Amino acid sequence: MVLQSYYRYDPSLPAAIVLSVLFSLAFVGTTVQWLRYRSWVWIIMVLVTAMEAGGYIVRCLSTQNIRDKNIYVVQYCLIVLAPVFMAAVCYVLFGRIVFHVVPREARTTKLLWIPPRFVTPLFVASDILALLLQLVGAVKVTTVDPTDADAKSKASKGKKIAQIGVALQLAFFGLFTIMAFRFNFISKRFDSEFDARVTNENEKYVTIDGGERKLKKNWRALLRVTNFACGCILVRSIYRMIDFSLGRTGYTELHEWCIYVFDALPIFLAVALYIWWHPGKYLPYLGIRLPKHAR
Repeated sequence: MVLQSYYRYDPSLPAAIVLSVLFSLAFVGTTVQWLRYRSWVWIIMVLVTAMEAGGYIVRCLSTQNIRDKNIYVVQYCLIVLAPVFMAAVCYVLFGRIVFHVVPREARTTKLLWIPPRFVTPLFVASDILALLLQLVGAVKVTTVDPTDADAKSKASKGKKIAQIGVALQLAFFGLFTIMAFRFNFISKRFDSEFDARVTNENEKYVTIDGGERKLKKNWRALLRVTNFACGCILVRSIYRMIDFSLGRTGYTELHEWCIYVFDALPIFLAVALYIWWHPGKYLPYLGIRLPKHAR
């Protein structure tokens, strides 16, 4: 038996080209903003856009070489794993927003259900575990030879591992999304204290705590973008959970439009919003680690 294709549909080259161009532009825009604002922690988002762009560029090749396992595996893994890194971006960014806005004495367990200093480490750790599980599962699923007698068994094991990874991401990210959305309301109590730290009140860009760097005062705009990005990642994660659950013969594997509508589109929208509402416009510290005086 000769394998005809690793796809369950006729993959569209034009669609792959459009996504390649869009994510390549997003990569350029993200990189420019990363360097412009010297927001070194934003290297994670640069990686996300590079993986998405690379994934769809390789997918262009894969649509013309549908029997090539290696090309198929590369594009699949890049596209599946990139959003996991984006979740890590949201975790880190939310932590920085909390430390920027909330006074030190108010950073208690009651505020976010867990100590604010543990928000980023805890959720990033869960994200790394989810990433590893999805990587192992995705590789197992995509490298199965359909002509192998044990193909179904091997694919099923890979699918279950990937499902556990996505379920873990959904559980932690769902909790995080609720926490971040709730912060929109509970943070209002800190508005007056934050305003007192602002100088050059009537200018477009202000300074905080007498610092040299000029920032936009409306940090809530960045929080809302983060909330939206969380929603996008949740939509994508639910789609992937359904995709892995249905298996290679499910609806999502038989119809290509699903990957573009429920995976590519939400992630691209989140990336595009972060390019316009870049954290470097609102937050004073975007190094790999927060300086001690800001913790």
